[in-house]
Amino acid sequence: MSTVAPCWPLPRPRPVPPAPDPGGPPGPSLGAGTLTGWFLRGLALSPQGEAVRVGAERVDYRRLHRLALDLAGAVAAAVPGGRPRRVGLLASRSVRAYAGMLAAGYAGAAVVPLHPEFPAERTVAMIAAAGLDAVIADERGAAVLPALGGALDGVPVIREAAGPALERPRPAGPRDVAYVLFTSGSTGRPKGVPVLHRNVDAYLRFVHDRYGFHTGDVFSQTFDLTFDLSVFDLFAAWGSGGTVVSVPPTAYAALERFVAEHGITVWFSAPSLISQLGRRPQGLRGGFDSLRWSLFCGEPLLARDAAAWQAAAPRSTVENLYGPTELTISCSVHRWDPERSPGRCVNDIVPIGHLHPGLRHLLHDGELCVTGDQMFPGYLDPADDTGRFLDHGGTRWYRTGDLARELPDGELVHLGRRDHQVQVHGVRVELAEVESALRRVGGVRDAVAVPAHGELTAFLLGERRPPGDLAQELRTMLPRAVIPRRYAYLDAFPLNANRKVDRKELSARAAAER
Repeated sequence: MSTVAPCWPLPRPRPVPPAPDPGGPPGPSLGAGTLTGWFLRGLALSPQGEAVRVGAERVDYRRLHRLALDLAGAVAAAVPGGRPRRVGLLASRSVRAYAGMLAAGYAGAAVVPLHPEFPAERTVAMIAAAGLDAVIADERGAAVLPALGGALDGVPVIREAAGPALERPRPAGPRDVAYVLFTSGSTGRPKGVPVLHRNVDAYLRFVHDRYGFHTGDVFSQTFDLTFDLSVFDLFAAWGSGGTVVSVPPTAYAALERFVAEHGITVWFSAPSLISQLGRRPQGLRGGFDSLRWSLFCGEPLLARDAAAWQAAAPRSTVENLYGPTELTISCSVHRWDPERSPGRCVNDIVPIGHLHPGLRHLLHDGELCVTGDQMFPGYLDPADDTGRFLDHGGTRWYRTGDLARELPDGELVHLGRRDHQVQVHGVRVELAEVESALRRVGGVRDAVAVPAHGELTAFLLGERRPPGDLAQELRTMLPRAVIPRRYAYLDAFPLNANRKVDRKELSARAAAER
């Protein structure tokens, strides 16, 4: 059964003026509607303003622009014909990495971020799938090159900006690919997601209109460059002439001080951070007074975490963003209201809200399907498209794999993942429901449930209690067949590179237990 609903009736974003052309001809439309254009807009607004802070290093817009032109020139000189199509970026969150993000676009190519700390086998697979013409590497990236074997044979690796710089960025069109990111499907094989300039331009127009970013804004940068939420960090900042501050792992122990010292006004991270901060000896208290926006995305936001963050950052507006990479960064949003939002939560999860203008949704057997301006055209390997799209009513819809329900006012609530629905003793189990029940058990601060050996294992944070006591309480909330059989207490959940709960790691731990 399918139901179709229009997007949330927000006003269309205000027109954004065309990007300037700091390099001269071919004219004022250079970069319009592209990621390059969003940076050039910031360059025109704040040429001497700080574009990036990495540790003690401060880089203004003019310098970052020159570094990108230098690297783009080196890439063009190293590629036969001088016209690269895809440029890999094997780098951490360094100044070279940020310049490299721009340089690929300046050279007229799509950027393909690669993580220096990913397993070599995964990186090799991504390189092969992407068909790279060149790679830009920083020091950390260069250090892992030997582990990649012959994956880059014949592919020039740019470590220094040797050779003539480009005089100006090369133009790109709205239908050209801006970046390629890789996600893992059910097989674990990396799937390439090419996102077009027009996809990300539609997204950036919406967020700039919604949030009113300006040159005085300072943005956190918590996500690795291989995660599409980092595109928000960079180009929401650069499109407004604001500043991007790379947040190092060491900052989380005293995050309040870090945010205050840097004057961060826009915070963006995975929700797991909130409970992580709450487990510190000092807990999560006030201290985020500089924030005016607090945005969370990448995994479900729990109601109690939203409330805790709102109390710690009372001057900011808290929003829950939702969206898979294939729908370009995020595609829906819910603004947290301490009075109204708790009653709209399902399984303690904050609603994912209304879709952005230019998007429509379809609920097909409960699965959220979306189409519109931000939908990518299809995977790098067309074979990966199988089962990921739905043709309905003459329209192609992307199948998110997320289960959702529509509230009377059209707002969407998240009910879990299709692949998190598992069969236990013949009963279909929604893991989000089990985890919600676990969090209501006395002494449990947080919980993650995973299937293993035909039963559920619950990983818990909080006061350690006998398994029998836990199961007895759960019987008042869950059918006996779906109550976890194993319980494991942890000091903290494992997190992946983007500080999201690493469910794959927990599943592997559960599978190893007999």
